[in-house]
Amino acid sequence: MTLATSFLQERSFLDVLYIIAFALFIQGLRGLSGPTTAVRGNRIAAVGMAIAFIATLLNRSEGNWGLIAAGIAIGTAVGVPAARQVRMTAMPQMVALFNGVGGGASFLIAWSEFRLTDGYSSTATYIAIFSLFAAIVGSVSFWGSNIAFGKLQELIPGRPLTLGRAQQSVNFTLLGLALAAGVAIAAGSHSEGIFIGMLVCAALLGNAVVLPIGGADMPVVISLLNAFTGLSAAATGIALNNTALIVAGMIVGASGSILTNLMAKAMNRSIPAIVAGGFGGGGVVEGAAGAGEHAGTVRSTSAADAAIQLAYASRVVVVPGYGMAVAQAQHAVRELTKELEGRGVEISYAIHPVAGRMPGHMNVLLAEADVPYDQLKEMDDANPEFQRTDVSLVIGANDVTNPAAKNTPTSPIYGMPILEVADSRSIIVIKRSMNPGFAGIENELYYDPKTAMLFGDAKSAVSDIAAELAQL
Repeated sequence: MTLATSFLQERSFLDVLYIIAFALFIQGLRGLSGPTTAVRGNRIAAVGMAIAFIATLLNRSEGNWGLIAAGIAIGTAVGVPAARQVRMTAMPQMVALFNGVGGGASFLIAWSEFRLTDGYSSTATYIAIFSLFAAIVGSVSFWGSNIAFGKLQELIPGRPLTLGRAQQSVNFTLLGLALAAGVAIAAGSHSEGIFIGMLVCAALLGNAVVLPIGGADMPVVISLLNAFTGLSAAATGIALNNTALIVAGMIVGASGSILTNLMAKAMNRSIPAIVAGGFGGGGVVEGAAGAGEHAGTVRSTSAADAAIQLAYASRVVVVPGYGMAVAQAQHAVRELTKELEGRGVEISYAIHPVAGRMPGHMNVLLAEADVPYDQLKEMDDANPEFQRTDVSLVIGANDVTNPAAKNTPTSPIYGMPILEVADSRSIIVIKRSMNPGFAGIENELYYDPKTAMLFGDAKSAVSDIAAELAQL
């Protein structure tokens, strides 16, 4: 028994377990590249994490089993019910909140290490530097994620909350103070007051960076903060000499950074411009020349007329947006499209990369409603098809369909790639009202003579169209 225990705690055996875990992490990440393999990818990565967790517990240096058990119990009691009960519309909030927890863990571990080593007095300088990096970045991620959660949950206004011209000066000052405190500690200061001051400056910086960012940029913010959490976890792994944390953190940091860059490109915005804030979620802005010309000429329709239009179409493209998520209309949409398919109508779904409030939000909702994966078309694949589309059914999508992004150089979304819905032969837009989207500007598409507006809750409106369709 003693021999078996000794073997299980051998460094070489633990390294083998970690290598297996990392291979499963990477394989799981590969699975997330497509909707058909995403569930399997998550399960593979979960097995890898379980192996890494067991390997860490087998380490001879681990021994505070009571504290570990308490942490596992609390995490399970909070995490499992939250994950099972959260509605799909609230998934972005949960992602932001859980992501912040990772950053919070990183800065708390760094603080604990500071106290246990008497201010890093007996620690190698490079370990102190990585620990301080984890503390600063983890604190920024934790507090920034909390602000993102508050905006998404509408606990605080979704519009940009900014200090105006002084905002960037404040941000740079807070960053400078946090870095100065970190340098002082790495240089030999053992003052816990300086360490706490560093954490406070980083916390204020996390709040100050995210508060001025509006709702339109929130998918990019979530992805960016996720990358920050991964980097802070990797730095924590170096400080603790934990291989699993290093590799897992680097994978999260790298993938989050790549995704952030892709999301920013999809909005034709630079990451520094997004971090600078000031876009999205504001009040109504003067729309565009096109919108102004046609103001007052919006054409409304009824569920009966929409049903007739869809029934006699050969090809229909559904364009989902956050309004569909809010109304939980994905199942009603699926029932409507199945009825249309039964009548020989070709159906597809056009997905914009930043539709909704987190990357892949629309894909997740539609997958939940059992929409066939091959009907989901990304923007680059969907746009060439609009010219041969009889009817585009836009459900709660605003800025991602706004022609102002192409036609109006003065528009704040000018240059952002959009779904070319305006190229369709006719367009039906389901929307509660004429209120603007996150960017706070009028949508020129609504004034297009080819567009008919069906006002109301998305779920009710889609169900009414399906009911009318069944009677034809």
